Amino acid sequence: MVKQWWVRRYTAARAKAEAGMTTAEYAMGTIAACGFAAVLYKVVTSGAVSGALQSVIGRALDAQF
Repeated sequence: MVKQWWVRRYTAARAKAEAGMTTAEYAMGTIAACGFAAVLYKVVTSGAVSGALQSVIGRALDAQF
């Protein structure tokens, strides 16, 4: 009887202690995604990558069928 009471109390206390955990994980994931998007944007808009993309698109548009 005492064991069951302790298990219920421990489980409830643990659940209460971790209540904000999912919100913090979502926030960290959002920050990481924004950081990755910023780095990816800088890479794609750089001169070398922009020139390579224009070259690939130009060759694709000039392809003969």
